Order: sequence, then structure tokens, then C-alpha cells
Amino acid sequence: MANKQPARSVKEIEADIAATRSRLARTVDELTYRVSPDTIKANAIASMKAKVNDTALDADGNPRYDRLATALGGVAAVALTLGGLRRVFNRS
Repeated sequence: MANKQPARSVKEIEADIAATRSRLARTVDELTYRVSPDTIKANAIASMKAKVNDTALDADGNPRYDRLATALGGVAAVALTLGGLRRVFNRS
């Protein structure tokens, strides 16, 4: 099986190399942007804000008091448990 592709000129090969080099440079720039600490931090903050807004706010942007009350109840339960444990273990 012989290679049936037509022979390319030097200019065509150089153009292909330049195009490939350009694509690789853009890819490296994109990867550098994606792994930069500022970008990672901004993405994490945006993700957390979206999760909080989805959990604590309804579709109209009003607070969901049932979920807020559940969260505050959980915090109070943890505080009471830790306070009780502290009291039990610090009796001397």
C-alpha cells in the first residue's frame, strides 16, 4: 500500500507548523489561566455563592425560613452538645 497523498511544498509544511504552534500556544495559555490560584479561588467562591443561594433563597430571592431554622437548630444542638461535654470532662 503506497502512500497516495500528494507531495506538499515547503511553504505548506511551514504553514501547518505555524498553525499547530499557534494552537498549542492558545492551549497552554488556557491551561495556565484555568490552574491559576486566582481563577480557582474565583470559581470556588462563585460555586459556594450559588449553592448558598439555591439552598437559602427561593426562586424569588426571598429567604427560606424553614431551611434557615433547620441550620440554626443544628448549630444550637452542636453548641449545646459541646458545652455539655465540656462540663462533664472539666469537673475536677
